[in-house]
Amino acid sequence: MGKARIGYLGPEGSFSHEAVSTMESVEGVVCDSIADVLESVAASTLDQGLVPLENAIEGTVSATIDGLVFDHDLVIVREIVIPIRLHLLARPGVALEQVTNVRSYVHALAQCRTYLHTMNVTTEQTTSTSQAAREVAESTEPWAAVASTLAGELFGLVALATDIEDHPDNATRFVLVGRNVVAAPTGHDRTTIVCFQDADRPGSLYGILGRFAARDINLTKLESRPTKRGLGDYCFVIEFEGHVADDVVADCLADLQAHLARVKFLGSYPVTGVDATDRREEVAAARRSAATWIDDIRSRISS
Repeated sequence: MGKARIGYLGPEGSFSHEAVSTMESVEGVVCDSIADVLESVAASTLDQGLVPLENAIEGTVSATIDGLVFDHDLVIVREIVIPIRLHLLARPGVALEQVTNVRSYVHALAQCRTYLHTMNVTTEQTTSTSQAAREVAESTEPWAAVASTLAGELFGLVALATDIEDHPDNATRFVLVGRNVVAAPTGHDRTTIVCFQDADRPGSLYGILGRFAARDINLTKLESRPTKRGLGDYCFVIEFEGHVADDVVADCLADLQAHLARVKFLGSYPVTGVDATDRREEVAAARRSAATWIDDIRSRISS
């Protein structure tokens, strides 16, 4: 069986490329935009796509969430979180004081506001951090790019300054999206849905959230998005702990679907990171202990 073809926002050297590089047995395929990644997966040109969903500083990536909510019927099957370290890169021989223009992806520029303000240079947005690195490498102007170490290595740039991001704990959450198939439960999972209302009325949001509270389901994110059908018309993107395979989650989703205009399921998938791994092990151990406990009780039932 061949490697899965995974689309990502290019060119090579982007943080999306770095995220894909953490996956095993896959073939990364460069795409020009997030929209192209999602479209290629939906059209079955690619097996799956890895797209940025959320940044710790700048928040939700609109192109991704809107593409998943409004444009395609894709399912999130995995998340990957990587730290974001941003450097000021230029061609060899260009000194810091010579730089007249700094370019990068809009989120990267925003994440380095403080440092860039001290430089007193113009800034220009590009489609990705690696595209900025490519443009700087191909130009004869004294430009610089805000990009990753990987981008600098790929395009032959040197660092004029390192770790220029405003917040050292910055990170981006990427999601792997595919068609139809829902990821298997692991014991520490997250589910993402979109709730559409048929009318805006007092208590409508409370009616949605109350269904989670009644079942003791912990919400991890709640965000409103304009439906693009008129000013003031919003839907709600909700993330919460649990998997659709869990009875309590399935019951909650069925209840929401019965009382709302529409509920769109965006996926149940494992949470990543060291804490997630520890949590899975704790959950597994707790389940084994509970199974032993109930087996002991049942063994004492009289015949």
